[in-house]
Amino acid sequence: MQIQDYIDHTLLKPTATIAAIEKLCKEAREHKFYAVCFNSCYTKHAKDHLRASRVKLAIVIGFPLGAMSTEAKIFEAQNAVANGADEIDMVINVGWLKSAKFDWVQKEISSIKKAIGKKVLKVIIETCYLNKEEKIKACELAIMAGADFVKTSTGFGGGGATLDDVKLMKETVGNKARIKASGGIKDRETALEYIALGVSRIGTSSGIAIVSKA
Repeated sequence: MQIQDYIDHTLLKPTATIAAIEKLCKEAREHKFYAVCFNSCYTKHAKDHLRASRVKLAIVIGFPLGAMSTEAKIFEAQNAVANGADEIDMVINVGWLKSAKFDWVQKEISSIKKAIGKKVLKVIIETCYLNKEEKIKACELAIMAGADFVKTSTGFGGGGATLDDVKLMKETVGNKARIKASGGIKDRETALEYIALGVSRIGTSSGIAIVSKA
């Protein structure tokens, strides 16, 4: 695989315009990125711009706080899939996790996975808010709920991906789920470090800089 095959080309700013989403899709096609990633309101519009393209559509759900109702997350996920999403990146309810309501967290992930069928589910655990034990538990719950990926961060918390967090996540999930590193990955050298640790996907708004460097 080449480095562009790992990249989810991302635009999650609240000020993102329709024109900016169209530009993101165009760049993803030109640079052969694996996927584009943005908020769900643009799903249908972006799908039209990616027709006849191999670029996947990864849509964030419950973003960025993860604190809305499970029913709202399920509806958003189903709506995104109905409008053309290939993958769903959901944010866990961090407050539930930190309250040790582990069955609630697992049930929510499982419900969303069931709602989207065979589509890929990535679970954003927002590592910057968690201690080591909570990071491990979040990964374990995601696996038990049938998630396809665990993902480090939204990029909207107090920190993004770290090499130590990815090492811990890899030790926890093994081959039972894939890993997406996201948040603060801006250059090729850093991206390659994460790939060497075993991540399958990198979420970044700096994809062009990463693939363009000689």
